[in-house]
Amino acid sequence: MATIASSALLAFGAFAQDINSPVGLWKNIDDHSGKPKALIRITESNGELRGKIEKLLRDPSEDQNPKCVKCEGALKDQPILGMTIITGMKHDGDEYNGGQILDPDNGKVYKSKMSLTDGGKKLNVRGYIGVPLLGRTQTWLREE
Repeated sequence: MATIASSALLAFGAFAQDINSPVGLWKNIDDHSGKPKALIRITESNGELRGKIEKLLRDPSEDQNPKCVKCEGALKDQPILGMTIITGMKHDGDEYNGGQILDPDNGKVYKSKMSLTDGGKKLNVRGYIGVPLLGRTQTWLREE
């Protein structure tokens, strides 16, 4: 009986979310309209965080499979759904920084930093040019 109980706890632990890490599924909120835009899955590999668009939250009247028409290079005219928009983020004290974030709406790539708030339920994602002072922050909500 004890073996079954401990196995169940171990299995549950494998699926439990680490609230001290941004790894997981996040809903990003448009900082202009206040509406949810997408679900982004943040993963970690070799100490680097990456974020990929897993689902778009679009009005039925909008194109459900838009392309990144303003992107440059290999991402030009590629589907936004499934696109990796966060790369190179590394843990640094209470923040994650040193990475980049792509804004598929304008095709621009910005330097980025992130920090968890509200007990790991929210993620402040800042994109900026040059220094963090010159940028904007979105607050994403944990989905899992």
